[in-house]
Amino acid sequence: MRRLLTFFLILSLGAGCARESQTLTATVNVPNVPVLALKDMNRIASVSVAAPEGFQYTLNALELDLAASAGLGDVRKVAILRGDETLAETLLATEAHEKVVRFKLAAPLEGPVTGLAIGLVTADAVDLDNKITLKGLRLLTSDGKVKVDCSGAPVLRTAVALRQKGQDGVDNCRIPGLAITPKGTIIAIYDARRDRNRDLQGDIDICYNRSTDGGRTWSEMKVAMDMGEWGGLPQKYNGVSDPCILVDEDTGDIYISACWMHGVIDEKTGKWVEGLTEESSAWNHQWRKNGTLPGYDVKQSSQWMVVKSTDDGLTWSTPVNYTRQVKPESYCLMINGPGAGITLEDGTLVFPAQGRREDATNFSTIIYSKDGGKTWQSGNPAIADHNVHSNECMCVQLADGSIMLNMRSSKNRGNHEENGRLVAITRDLGQTWEEHSTSGHVLTEPTCQGSILKHMYRKDDGSQEELLFFFNPNDPDKRVHHSIRCSHDEGMTWPEVLEVDEGQGAGYSCMVSVDNETIGVIYEGSGANLVYQQIKISDIIN
Repeated sequence: MRRLLTFFLILSLGAGCARESQTLTATVNVPNVPVLALKDMNRIASVSVAAPEGFQYTLNALELDLAASAGLGDVRKVAILRGDETLAETLLATEAHEKVVRFKLAAPLEGPVTGLAIGLVTADAVDLDNKITLKGLRLLTSDGKVKVDCSGAPVLRTAVALRQKGQDGVDNCRIPGLAITPKGTIIAIYDARRDRNRDLQGDIDICYNRSTDGGRTWSEMKVAMDMGEWGGLPQKYNGVSDPCILVDEDTGDIYISACWMHGVIDEKTGKWVEGLTEESSAWNHQWRKNGTLPGYDVKQSSQWMVVKSTDDGLTWSTPVNYTRQVKPESYCLMINGPGAGITLEDGTLVFPAQGRREDATNFSTIIYSKDGGKTWQSGNPAIADHNVHSNECMCVQLADGSIMLNMRSSKNRGNHEENGRLVAITRDLGQTWEEHSTSGHVLTEPTCQGSILKHMYRKDDGSQEELLFFFNPNDPDKRVHHSIRCSHDEGMTWPEVLEVDEGQGAGYSCMVSVDNETIGVIYEGSGANLVYQQIKISDIIN
């Protein structure tokens, strides 16, 4: 009986291969999202098989053609899924650049539409320059063969799922920063939102991972800044958030700054709430009504905190409070903008910054130190108009020594008629500002943090070109189409754009120059809380 069943199956497969199905059709959708190392399963494609309603057939086999620019050795497993059910899977132990993977299924199906998915599992460490392509797909059914058109499938880049929901007991990780040290160590920082995915106030620490091999592998999560149970309040009322990292390129010292909230100010009364305990539910944060107020006391205003590392990010100092140095007493808030700061050519350390004036209107500026981080000062608002609301920002130094500040603008969300990041220039460390000619109408955003980076690109002839790169969700409505842009003329135009993740994410990002040919970016992507991806400059500017 077993031999007869096997013989019948072979005949069925053979019959399916002999002719094209006249009843079934199939389409494939391959979203432009990265294939992530350290993720349980990457669903790289969805397949829809259409048949007349009630039409019954059997899916006997499925064949797919995979190709990888650096070889398929990074791919450990390929799977066919229906919903949460794995119909078939196979290990893929090959270094070949192309492979036809065949699955025997014998799965009874019925019209009108059956949804399948193709999944990949990678090695824990992958070649970050690898690109994987679904070149072909064929279904062998009891009604005949169905060939699926894969000609429009995008090339999928490999990347790392650096932080995922629930990892290490942390509910969610958000608000990334990224830096590379003089020793070549890449440091990724972020909010570790331990109990829930919500902005301050909450049990949030600033944590980090280090990579000493160019982003291929990363250390375990460690804590850089934690205010603990300061002042007798539980950790859920001593959160620190929105970190920014800065490497002193002259000394190698590394600074991380963040916003600290102690307790809660009542939204309605504007008074600090007494008697808070672990069971209390009171909540407010620094960008909401009465979340932070004029004054310096920790019960009046959120504080600007800094920790420092002198050993390449292995250990960090206790937090130091610089609020009185950078915030005018009448202002409600002065903190860093998330992401990364820069070292100017004269050695000045510069953090991007954001705050709230005495009337609680938002603004962007810089915080800087001219004495190696001993003391800090702040600039004036980059946009003087109180009706123009900006906050999260990042900066670069241009060839003439001026600083360009690129800012999130509140007017942009859903605005299709007039959408663009705010941009301003200062030549005196933020004492005065000039709005850039592209401000408010060039770089599209859905109102979200974005990151900017200057990269000195050495060409084949030995000459250098100053390139600016900008990364954000390139969409006026949603945090989708995460893309990197390049400017050859100091931000006047951005002719080149490369989409690296079309899916929905939280959108925040930060970039570094890994080497002359490579940009590294950490961002809140569609496949993980924080994705680390590397992009060849030649892929962007060509």
